[in-house]
Amino acid sequence: MRAWGVRVGEDRERERAALEDGVLIIGWRGLGDLGGTTRDEVRAAVAGAYPGEGPYTIGNWAGQIHRFVNEIAAGDLVVMPLKSGVVNIGRVVGDYAYRPEAEEGTRHTRRVEWLVRDIDRGAFRPDLLSSLGSLLTVFELGRYGAAERVGVMAGGKLDPGDPEADELAAELTGPTKLVEEVRGRSAEDSLELSVRDFLAVWDVRRRSPEAIKRITADLRDKGLITVPPFTEGSLDSRVTILAGGSEPDESGKSAVTRTAEDAKLPEDVRNAARAVRGQAEEDTGPRTVVAYRVSNLESANRMPEGVRVGDDLRKAVTIMARRNYSQVPVLDAEGRLRGVVSWESVGRARMRTPNPDLEAATGPRKEVGLSEDLLEAIGTIQRFGYVFVHDHEHRVRGLITASDLAEQFGSRVRPFVLVEEIEQRLRLVVDRHLPLDRVRKVVRNGGRVKSVDNLNFGAYKYVFEEEENWAALGWDIDRNGFIEDLEECRRFRNSLMHFSPDPITDDQLTPLQDLLDLLRTLEPQD
Repeated sequence: MRAWGVRVGEDRERERAALEDGVLIIGWRGLGDLGGTTRDEVRAAVAGAYPGEGPYTIGNWAGQIHRFVNEIAAGDLVVMPLKSGVVNIGRVVGDYAYRPEAEEGTRHTRRVEWLVRDIDRGAFRPDLLSSLGSLLTVFELGRYGAAERVGVMAGGKLDPGDPEADELAAELTGPTKLVEEVRGRSAEDSLELSVRDFLAVWDVRRRSPEAIKRITADLRDKGLITVPPFTEGSLDSRVTILAGGSEPDESGKSAVTRTAEDAKLPEDVRNAARAVRGQAEEDTGPRTVVAYRVSNLESANRMPEGVRVGDDLRKAVTIMARRNYSQVPVLDAEGRLRGVVSWESVGRARMRTPNPDLEAATGPRKEVGLSEDLLEAIGTIQRFGYVFVHDHEHRVRGLITASDLAEQFGSRVRPFVLVEEIEQRLRLVVDRHLPLDRVRKVVRNGGRVKSVDNLNFGAYKYVFEEEENWAALGWDIDRNGFIEDLEECRRFRNSLMHFSPDPITDDQLTPLQDLLDLLRTLEPQD
């Protein structure tokens, strides 16, 4: 037995028909009888009914409709949240049925026996309630033992909870609030957040592979999509959160298409929506293999001041002098790069003629795309000292210089240096004060420890928790507080080993620096 969520949308008439007629109903106007169809046939039917939609939306909608027509089985349980906030639970008792005589938008049905009606949302534990907070019309409740718990509630009892629940369950209320915020907004007032604030919904500060995997799964379950993907750009880049899996509105358009066509929205948001619309659904998820992209550098997303084709050369020279630039872009009317003016190109032009114009002083352009691998662009940056960055429309978005690279990778080195010195000093402490056989007794696989160099970072907690070992150090400090600091450092070290393109901030490094300063005071090196 499986459990499903089926939403009836914002249409109260569809709610009334579902409850009075004892049926589940999905919309998607313009689709005929889908009985006996395969997933590919459903996809073809959706594409024919909605020719203005791209591969992403067609694939998403076809998947939901296929689940409703072919995957939901008689005997499965179904949960139907209503706009009023209450929830109904029923058991599916019939196959897919098409009602040609019914009003358009209520013709695709499944017969259902309603077992419990008008359940208050408070009867659900937060994790299961969060699973119901999806913007998809049809979705499976496959996490946290949902099917068994819904079965208990179908008997009129409260949600018993997941016996194997962990801390993650409580955190899922954050994404649920995100869904509620998206649901309450119009296309003209789409929710836009910085990547930093978006990650904070999951209490995450950096885009590690684990964090990306977890957030991507939640977005898929909730029927949400970020435009552009939240893995692109820097932490200060902006993303728009859309109801990517919701049914078409009265105009027959998806949220992605409405965003792509809305002239009131910023051009970069519309362009990103167009890019998503043109992709297959399976290609729109964030990359879980994390790599350095050009877009991960803040300067790649910071538009430099430049000149237009036909401007006076003095304007370019003045900008370089005022802003301390080595070069400025020469852009056409659409914001595309047509060349570069630099001090070198100006000097060469003046060698040829005393009063060169902008065209004479314009040199060849060096540019890369936002989504390109940063490591592959390093050679160009090192050779020429810079590279301009363009978006998928080839409009200039930013400028990366050699100094930007030095700053970026310099900040990358500091955390490793801090952790390495802390670890070296801990080894020195143990080696100076404790016999190796005493250390072996308290650490895992102690027989394999041939010297302090064999200890992993997590072992120091167990070494210092032993009263005899702690007394041997002769330190007049609080042991519990010191061990807490060690544990925080260990967690940071573990996260550092999982690559993320996002920088580590000074406040994240403060606990490490404080621990290192303490160790330097307690055990100064000879």
